[in-house]
Amino acid sequence: MTTVETTGDEGMYLFNDLPLKELKSKYDFEPTERWADELRLSSVRFNSGGSGSFISSDGLVLTNHHVASDTLHKLSSADRNLIDDGFLATSLDEELQAPDLELNQLVSIEDVTSRVAEGIEKNASPAEAAQQRRAVIATIEQESLEKTGLRSDVVTLFGGATYHLYRYKKYTDVRLVWAPETAAAFFGGDADNFEYPRYCMDATIMRVYEDGKPAQLEHFLRWNEAGVDEGDLVFVSGNPGRTQRIFTVAALKYLRDHRMPYVLDYLRRKEILMQQFGLDGVEATRRARDELFGIQNGRKAYTGMLAGLQDPNTIATKQRREDQLIAAIKADPELAGTESVFAEIAEIQTEKAKKLGESVTFRSRLYDLALTTVLRAAEDAKPNEQRLREFTDSGRESLVQDLLSEAPVYADLERVKLADELSRFVETRGGDDALVAKVLAGKSPRQRAAELVDGTELFDVAARKRYLDGDYAAVQSSADPIIQLALLLEDEYRQLRTHSEELDERERQAYAKLTQAVSKLQGNSGYPDATFTLRLAYGQVKTYTEDGEEIQPATDFAGAFEHESSHLGQTDFDLPESWNRHKDALDLSTQLNFVCTADIIGGNSGSPVVNRQGELVGLIFDGNIQSLTSDYLYTDQQARAVSVSGVGILHALRKIYGADALADSIGK
Repeated sequence: MTTVETTGDEGMYLFNDLPLKELKSKYDFEPTERWADELRLSSVRFNSGGSGSFISSDGLVLTNHHVASDTLHKLSSADRNLIDDGFLATSLDEELQAPDLELNQLVSIEDVTSRVAEGIEKNASPAEAAQQRRAVIATIEQESLEKTGLRSDVVTLFGGATYHLYRYKKYTDVRLVWAPETAAAFFGGDADNFEYPRYCMDATIMRVYEDGKPAQLEHFLRWNEAGVDEGDLVFVSGNPGRTQRIFTVAALKYLRDHRMPYVLDYLRRKEILMQQFGLDGVEATRRARDELFGIQNGRKAYTGMLAGLQDPNTIATKQRREDQLIAAIKADPELAGTESVFAEIAEIQTEKAKKLGESVTFRSRLYDLALTTVLRAAEDAKPNEQRLREFTDSGRESLVQDLLSEAPVYADLERVKLADELSRFVETRGGDDALVAKVLAGKSPRQRAAELVDGTELFDVAARKRYLDGDYAAVQSSADPIIQLALLLEDEYRQLRTHSEELDERERQAYAKLTQAVSKLQGNSGYPDATFTLRLAYGQVKTYTEDGEEIQPATDFAGAFEHESSHLGQTDFDLPESWNRHKDALDLSTQLNFVCTADIIGGNSGSPVVNRQGELVGLIFDGNIQSLTSDYLYTDQQARAVSVSGVGILHALRKIYGADALADSIGK
């Protein structure tokens, strides 16, 4: 069931529907069920966004430095800057517990499509269908949780044509073991981001615990110590975020002309805001750094994606495929009228464009806590199947973990962020808007933000716990100003969300019809768009050509030092002092980074790369600039997934960081 004709090594495949025929015909490889199960059970998802893998029997987990940076930031302080300085625990007692990190291991997959479909009345309106779908999904998830004790998520696939129940084992006691300095992990900075060749040690090692002790794992990845060569077949097991390959041309034009320019303007604004905040000093720079990096990374990614959509050839390619599909649908008597979904989807894009930017969700940690507190109390008064999805019983543990996180919240940064959000609110709705007047309460955005931040008690975890234990009446009676603001905006939030969910439901039904038509025409093969759930991609370690130059697939430590020398005076190209101090101990020919043609997207960061034997050979950390069109169109002509080499990680642990004991325990 795919709406695009696959090319090259395209595909983010479900673990319960692997491309066995393609692998056999292209690469003469036949993965066994055991091979696939071992890889699936050795893979994990980070709730902070990203992927990882188990790499030892005693709970070690490998991921990217930039996936772990949220945790590194939360564990840092003015006196301990883990992001810049790195970290190594030399004993279990020194490992640092993450305040609110959750890792998910996919244990099982069950097709629940028929049950979801049975829960939707045939002639239900989009609003009714959305409520009914939410109810049946909540029931399925709750029943599974009660039966198995596992986190249970119903996942929408193929635009709503298929629903699978994913059951996860959760690990919530996660501790930091090793992280390199940012200068090594993000060597080359923003200039090299989404580029290649690269020379980064974008890796971090954590450990999962159970009952206060390192978890004893049956499934983990062994480690290949030979590196990769040109032409090697490799596999990526990770959680790609969101792709839009099922999207029609009208939907892509909405992204090109409305959504992406809007997001880019937002990111540029926030980038300037965070940069200005960081100018207040070293500590301000540290506090803003993690969020600023995420914003800059998003800005560069969206710039590349938009550039791809603005290339006329992209839309022309999609239009050609769409025209062929419409012709095939019209030629099939059993599909008569199905082509009308293209007009329906186009109409939805027009409505989306009209509503773009309408929001009362102010992006600050304190306001997020306040809004969640208000909505949680209101939703808890409803039957489980009628609640907003994030407040159902099946997700309660994760919700509580976030609400009661001990991670620091900085008042000075919150004032700046909330003031900017209030300013955007005024810009969007106009200064004379009645709701704007109520929100500002006669003050400027900056004054109002200071009043809200200085008056709230939500910095205190104990105060959040009291609200969590209380009902909606208790929240309503709160004198906390930021909770009162969330209460003021609750009705508007719910109205906007309801309208958005109705549009989503209409779009879901349209794409489900489209996918069913494609399934009839092309057969039940292919892969669904990414949903931040576990997928398998495959590809080759492969050279490519850019601007007439042949780009070799692998780099080494010697190249890193040469890259530093050729950029003298540019601080983003200064390797850490530890690297230069231990240069003579290194085998400079050791592989550091490499590229392959595997189909990845945001969310795959931290994914293990394995060989035919299922051994870890690399760690996904980026794609090159040509890969940024992969949200909506795959190509392997130049697009490449970029990895840290497994042998490079081991070499750095031993020769630079003096972590022989840690290196010895990997893969065992």
